[in-house]
Amino acid sequence: MSIRMAFDCDGVIADLDSALADIATRLFGEAPEPTTRADGAPAAGPKTGATSAATPIATATAAAPATDDGPTAEEEQVEPPRYRTLTRRQQHDLWEAVRNTENFWESLNETEPGVIARLAQIAKERRWEVIFITQRPSSAGDITQLQTQRWLIKHGYDLPNVYVIKGTRGKVADALSLDIVVDDRAENCLDVKLESRARAILIWGGDVATVPPNARRLGIEPVPGIGACLDLLTSETASKVALLKRIKQFIGA
Repeated sequence: MSIRMAFDCDGVIADLDSALADIATRLFGEAPEPTTRADGAPAAGPKTGATSAATPIATATAAAPATDDGPTAEEEQVEPPRYRTLTRRQQHDLWEAVRNTENFWESLNETEPGVIARLAQIAKERRWEVIFITQRPSSAGDITQLQTQRWLIKHGYDLPNVYVIKGTRGKVADALSLDIVVDDRAENCLDVKLESRARAILIWGGDVATVPPNARRLGIEPVPGIGACLDLLTSETASKVALLKRIKQFIGA
């Protein structure tokens, strides 16, 4: 039986962080610093238009009028943690630039060069059934699904199955009877563990020793990147095949 697995896009295979950093630098003069807390949570920052000496970008736009404008729920879902240190007005402006960029989602780089082609080759060899899931908001140009499909094809994955989802990863995993879900957010992996029987693999952009202990206790498996994730999955598959072969030899099958 084929293994059924889902890969999240942004932060797992697609480098949204760098693209947003370029936009933030253009709009505000610089991008916020990457988060450095040991637990991986975003550093505290202003969310309501207040300025702070600890957040130079917020200071640079202090003259902007107070506003309730902010990112949409979809934008917050995919926004890398460091951009949560921006004011809500700045986040709004950041995502407004994304919304106005023609086919923005086709412009991203891979998180690790060549990883899409590698995944495609492994999936073909191991007979994996792979889907790509995302909650990307809309941008100018074509719909998000088409942009994502074309991006995957450009990087070496033919005929990709892309689902732009609205609900939780756990509900999707349960509805599609997935075996594995790979995501870069602990909260999404938690949903997978609570709402489905799928295995949850967490892409952790740092030392996996800093993953919150609760995540490990709940069965969430951290890896330092998508390449390491593929290494893990392929080594496990090879081990299972070797074990099955030994069993067949032992029983004379």
